[in-house]
Amino acid sequence: MSTPAQFALVDVNNFYVSCERVFQPRLHNIPMVVLSNNDGCAVARSNEVKALGVKMGAPWFSLKDLALLHGIEAFSSNYTLYADMSQRVVDILRDYAPDLEVYSIDESFLRIEQVLPLHGGGVALGRQMRQRIRLWTGLPVCVGIGPTKTLAKFANHLAKKQAVFEGVCDLNALSRPERQDWMAQTEVREVWGVGNRTARRLAEMDIHTVLDLRNTPPARVRERFGVVMERIVCELRGISCLGLEDITPPKQQIMASRSFGRPVHSVVELREALSAHVARAGEKLRAQQSLAGAVHVFIRTNPFKPDEPQYNASLLVPLPEPSNDSRLLSDAVWVALRKIFRAGFAYKKAGVMLTALSEARRQQHGLFEDTVTRTRDATLMKTLDHLNLHFGRDTIHLAATGTSRDWRMRSANRSPRFTTCWDELPSAH
Repeated sequence: MSTPAQFALVDVNNFYVSCERVFQPRLHNIPMVVLSNNDGCAVARSNEVKALGVKMGAPWFSLKDLALLHGIEAFSSNYTLYADMSQRVVDILRDYAPDLEVYSIDESFLRIEQVLPLHGGGVALGRQMRQRIRLWTGLPVCVGIGPTKTLAKFANHLAKKQAVFEGVCDLNALSRPERQDWMAQTEVREVWGVGNRTARRLAEMDIHTVLDLRNTPPARVRERFGVVMERIVCELRGISCLGLEDITPPKQQIMASRSFGRPVHSVVELREALSAHVARAGEKLRAQQSLAGAVHVFIRTNPFKPDEPQYNASLLVPLPEPSNDSRLLSDAVWVALRKIFRAGFAYKKAGVMLTALSEARRQQHGLFEDTVTRTRDATLMKTLDHLNLHFGRDTIHLAATGTSRDWRMRSANRSPRFTTCWDELPSAH
């Protein structure tokens, strides 16, 4: 008889903020936010800032007075640091359970039913993972455990919000009345996959708490919301409907875009920016072993400055044959840009999207194709990716992406890349 499934969800608390605090201990207990691209909005808030009523996505310019009053410190997003710290957490978790799904940069699901007896049960396992991650990375995590992914997510919510669990909640360790009591105390919008809009629709059916949703007949929910919500109800009842995604399915489209740190007026700078974006998209394309059949290019001015001349344009450029060669993709970008560029405008954002994706291993080659050249080009791209992965992004890059890149997004308050850049390693004095 097979062992019933058990899932754990491990979530890093205030991930971006916690990463900054690991290497700068002075920031502990200091109110702080991490800002979005171009230092625009708050995308991460410390508990101290949340207590001040600052909402997710609040524009930084609107917080300046509050920041002066309460000493709020702001940091630009340091994606290189965050990605590396995320990978370190995942590497630790794989030591506990090889069946793992990286759900997001700060969350991972694990199948743990086979390893539970080795660690003395769910609570003991959760505490061990929590302690090791804190010791080896400095990051605080919470662990939720349950017989389904949805219940593990709910347990993680309790572990994070309810001090009685001390960061680890195993629903299996609670009695049935205790589980139902916690469900009755928790708003339905906290259920994984529900959200505020769906919660309002559920309220029309007199469903306000997690327990209300759990006790609703699945067929009734399906009639109103569809099969996805029906599965959520089944999962809340302990029926596992969602397995781990061991392999992330290939993306059907790959987008790369950024707002500029300052207005861009020249076609030269636009070409540099778009070439840099398509090079990054090409790297992702090769990583999932796909080819693109077309490149979609767009440029636009700042819609938040209606007093300035506005212009938005885009163009889809089909490729002669599917490719993942960054040079060919960059050529397609230039074809599009020459057709859509108009002088006299202050451009704020540009981007590319690779579409009509297909598997590289199923590519149909032409009868008279030069196989030697094709193999050489593939080797060149592989070498390019390897060097950039080993020595850092843009160690080797296309000349079309430029050198000065004055158009890059603002990150005036970015902390050092403590773990991945030799020149920015932390030092002790």
